[in-house]
Amino acid sequence: MRIKKGDKVQVIAGKDKGKTGTVIRAFPREDKVIVEGLNMTKKHQRATSQNRKGQIIGKAMPLDVSNVMVVDPKSGKPTRVRISKEGGERVRIAVKSGSKLD
Repeated sequence: MRIKKGDKVQVIAGKDKGKTGTVIRAFPREDKVIVEGLNMTKKHQRATSQNRKGQIIGKAMPLDVSNVMVVDPKSGKPTRVRISKEGGERVRIAVKSGSKLD
């Protein structure tokens, strides 16, 4: 998986198509990511104790990695990610501009 926590991504498919956000959490085994403020659902929370009230809260749900693309740091447009080795280290590079993402 070429997307990781902290990347700025743009949604390319689904109800939030065209919106951008930052990856909060990545699940490499399931090929899913959670993007801040996108793919929100409503969760009904029951009042459990005398202190906490029952309420409806918004929760960001995971998106499939195939539905998001990394935003190029130079142009601000979505781009694919290429992996290359420089000095024995794995480096992620934006295909459109050739700039490093790490």
